[in-house]
Amino acid sequence: MGRGKIEIKKIENPTNRQVTFCKRRNGLMKKAYELSVLCDAEIALMVFSNRGRLYEYSNNNSIKSTIERYKKAYSDSTSSANTTVTNAQFYQQESTKLRQQIHLLQNTNRHLMGESLGSLNVKELKQLENRLERGITRIRSKKHEMLLAEIEYLQKREMELENETICLRAKVAEVERFQQANMEAANQEFNTIQAYVARNFFQPDLLQGADDGSHVNHFTHPDKKIIRLG
Repeated sequence: MGRGKIEIKKIENPTNRQVTFCKRRNGLMKKAYELSVLCDAEIALMVFSNRGRLYEYSNNNSIKSTIERYKKAYSDSTSSANTTVTNAQFYQQESTKLRQQIHLLQNTNRHLMGESLGSLNVKELKQLENRLERGITRIRSKKHEMLLAEIEYLQKREMELENETICLRAKVAEVERFQQANMEAANQEFNTIQAYVARNFFQPDLLQGADDGSHVNHFTHPDKKIIRLG
């Protein structure tokens, strides 16, 4: 038959309780050893009997070093938890402050727009009026400054355009003078050629011979005599 299920409660019989303690203690030591070997874990086990006797096991051969490691890990985890709690409280406070500031800014904006003025007294309305007047003064000053800057820029741009226009006109005049000079030179050359042609091909004797009705052709050459063909 299988082993019966034991009810987990204090054993009243001292003898049975001592026997069970020895067996369970040895089994616990064995399990701790097996766990340290199989899983390469650092284990420290301490058991005190009901008479105050200490039984311990440590695979590190120094249960004190394991205890110090435990204290350090516990301190780090506690510090981390405390830091997390502190950060959470800080962020919650900051969130509350930001919500209050947002609400205040929203109310101020509505007041500046002339809304929700019923909750303000005479003094607060006077302060709001002075604030609006100061704001309008700054706005006008800024607008005036921007207009002056724009006018200065336009004047500078106007001077630049005038200088560019003068340069372009000078270039156009130069081109026109060049074209005029070329036309005059071409006309002079044409007149020279025309005079040369008139001087060499329209001699007076040729015109006279034509008037007499004689069929004479004159061929002139600087180095040859005139040949008459009839």
